[in-house]
Amino acid sequence: MTSSPVLPASALPASAPVTQASPGHTIVEDVLAILTGTITTSLGLFLLKSAGAVTGGTAGLSLLISYATALPFPVLLLVVNAPFFVLAFWKKGVAFTVRTIITVGLLSVFSAIIPTLVSFEHIDAVFGILVGNLLAGVGMLILFRHGSSLGGFNVLALLMQEKFGWRAGYVQMALDVTVVLAAFAVVSPWVVLVSAVGAAVLNVVLALNHRPGRYVAG
Repeated sequence: MTSSPVLPASALPASAPVTQASPGHTIVEDVLAILTGTITTSLGLFLLKSAGAVTGGTAGLSLLISYATALPFPVLLLVVNAPFFVLAFWKKGVAFTVRTIITVGLLSVFSAIIPTLVSFEHIDAVFGILVGNLLAGVGMLILFRHGSSLGGFNVLALLMQEKFGWRAGYVQMALDVTVVLAAFAVVSPWVVLVSAVGAAVLNVVLALNHRPGRYVAG
């Protein structure tokens, strides 16, 4: 048996990819990213609530319950997400779960503070829904890229992406559609229709920017 010849580096195809490990995030970078992501998402949810709109995910589910019961949205956000913290711990480990609990807690705090600092005499529903979902999508993207999430459907979407290679944005979109359709029982059909478009905007932001293997920094 003859051994295969060893080719010099110059003989390798020019198209051969060079894999280089990406540096991980520092603690300071993670802290700033979580603050930025939660504030951005809180502003998006504030626009949605100001427009009387709905969106997907556990945040959207919490909004629906708040419309139907008049219970405070920040409290509902924590309660609705509680079961998903267990799922995150089971499937994603302690570090991810702790980050997610901190993230959801910060989101609840900012969601309670922002209405005391900002108010609108008038907000166009279409503007509030589209821009609100765009801001929420950008905020979630920041959180995903720093090893955190908003809990709930975010955890399921990330698990499906890691286990089956399904894009997190598309998984989240399917789950969000279910929540938005449930909004027919609470808000007008016109608001539900525009909210569905807004939820699609949010998830397109995630689908186009959070692909498996594209962003590997820890």
